[in-house]
Parts: sequence; C-alpha cells; structure tokens
Amino acid sequence: MDEEGYMYFVGRKDDIVNTRGEKVAPKQIENVLHKLPGVMEAAVVGVPDPILGEALKAVLIADTSRVRRSDVFAHCKVHLEDFMIPKYLEFRSELPKTSSGRLLRRGLL
Repeated sequence: MDEEGYMYFVGRKDDIVNTRGEKVAPKQIENVLHKLPGVMEAAVVGVPDPILGEALKAVLIADTSRVRRSDVFAHCKVHLEDFMIPKYLEFRSELPKTSSGRLLRRGLL
C-alpha cells in the first residue's frame, strides 16, 4: 500500500517450483505418482537446495509392501522429464491437511 492508500499487487504464493532453472507444477508429478499401483496419496513440494535452488520432494501414502523407493524412481524416469523427477522421497502414514481436507503443503517441508 502506498502513502495515498492505493494497494498494488506485488506477487503471489503459488505451487510452482523452480528447480534446475525449470518451472515445475507439482500437480503434474503428483498425477504421475498416483498412477503407480499401491500409491494412495501423493504430494510434491519444493525444498531449499544450495545447487538447484529448490529440489523436488515427493511424499507418499502407499502400501509399502507393494511400493519400494526404486519402483517410484523407475516409474518417474519412464513418465517424467529428468528435471521433474523428485530428488527426495518420503513415505508417511498420512498427509497434513486442514479441517476441510485440503493438503497443507507447508507441513511437508
């Protein structure tokens, strides 16, 4: 807001992750991860990385008796561009959500 009371749009917080100089929509990666048998929920976030700027982190709710880390990375290599493959992978029993059921991405960092 300036001195005269006018408000200006400066920027917005969105889900786009800038990694390796590429803009990546986490939803694209999540859609690919959901197609892997045994994955029930998936969320992708950008985490600080000294070299990449942001690195991709995937958090999965999955049947770990059916889904191994190597399966996830192999699936991503087939279906995603190299820069879209998550650097980090974490399995959890649940994802952080609001009372209305929306994903709390900041709870994944």
